Amino acid sequence: MILPVKYEIDLFGSTHMMNIYRGCDHGCIYCDSRSVCYQGGRPEGDFGTVHAKENALHLIEQELQSRRKANASEMIIGTGSMSDPYNSFEKELKLTRGALHLFDKYKCGVGVITKSALVSRDADLYEKISKHSPVNVGITITTTNDEICQKIEPNVSTPAERFEAVKNLTNAGVFCGVHMNPILPFITDNEENIKSIVKQANENGAKYLLCYGFGMTLRKGNREYYYENLDQHWPDLKEKYMKIYGSKYNCSCENTKELTAVFKEECEKYGLLHKIKEINQAWKKEKPKQKKLFEYE
Repeated sequence: MILPVKYEIDLFGSTHMMNIYRGCDHGCIYCDSRSVCYQGGRPEGDFGTVHAKENALHLIEQELQSRRKANASEMIIGTGSMSDPYNSFEKELKLTRGALHLFDKYKCGVGVITKSALVSRDADLYEKISKHSPVNVGITITTTNDEICQKIEPNVSTPAERFEAVKNLTNAGVFCGVHMNPILPFITDNEENIKSIVKQANENGAKYLLCYGFGMTLRKGNREYYYENLDQHWPDLKEKYMKIYGSKYNCSCENTKELTAVFKEECEKYGLLHKIKEINQAWKKEKPKQKKLFEYE
């Protein structure tokens, strides 16, 4: 089933959005997509179960065929905003890889965000697509500390594996960078972590670093899940969150000003792009207006 866009948020300025999968098994304790407002009436807690449309690729090709006369080649399709296109099932199902084949066939561009090192498996297709259309692969790395990573992102590739994926994609000629969000208050919001991410991103060939705010979001669904995990891994930290943020949606780090300065200084030291406007200008000539998304129920 293909649904119209319900929101106007897209960091990459894609013209269309696609979610082949619903739900995600990465288990990140902070995931905003777990919020009740995104569940469409489904039971709370169902987000961790991955669902895929059996005929998703057929539907995508039908959509691309129907747009051929309307300049399908000008489409830039974003994926990864609501569910990771490289979840554990993608290794066997290869739906994301199949979609990339179609984007190459119909000369579409692509912007992807993922926490999985599996993305480098498709370096060959991203390279092919980049020959005729814009390509941007953003790999999210929120910490370089393996112990913290295991607590906040229990089922994802290790930070080292994700940095290696950045290196592999960059070596293949693919425009690739690192996304740092969210920065968790009192957990990953320290100067050492910011410097470490920027340094290792540079060492592995990242073209850019993106941090669109120092903090996180909390609302019904993901707030309860996040607090449960805080109680398990950082006893008493939940009380601190409740006292400082209450029922706020945007939970900014108290040291945002200091971290922003460190982030900017480190990026400029290594010559890495870090402003979204500059990043978009680097991987494509203009930023199209977002229109519709592919979303499969």
